Amino acid sequence: MTDRPTRHRIPPRMTQRSRSLRRRSTYPERVLWYLLRNKQIKGLRFRRQHAVGRYVVDFYCPAAKLVVEVDGESHAGRAEQDAKRSAYLEARGLKVLRVTNDDVMENLEAVGMAILDAAGVDATAGKVRPSPSPPP
Repeated sequence: MTDRPTRHRIPPRMTQRSRSLRRRSTYPERVLWYLLRNKQIKGLRFRRQHAVGRYVVDFYCPAAKLVVEVDGESHAGRAEQDAKRSAYLEARGLKVLRVTNDDVMENLEAVGMAILDAAGVDATAGKVRPSPSPPP
């Protein structure tokens, strides 16, 4: 027997769902991903459409234990479900930051600053620069 740490296996259906959601991401999610990918925002590494328990979150930063959810029109009238989802994630020691599609599209820099603040990173050491051109 070896003393390897136990790895948590993600059920195959959750892996498939994550992949499907990555392929079908909304335009605001793609714009935000363009900012978050490749450790562009103060060296924080984010995962996109990451399975956490029974949910798939939009963006997840393991180092900061931060979940960023982009809420669009599909979340209208779902405040109760979103609150349950946030409570589930927070019970697992994660911070949840919810931003709207409009926030991402109209003020990406402010969203980046809010993410840094939620992650506990000093944003005054340098300005978050939005990506030069969003993806198609």
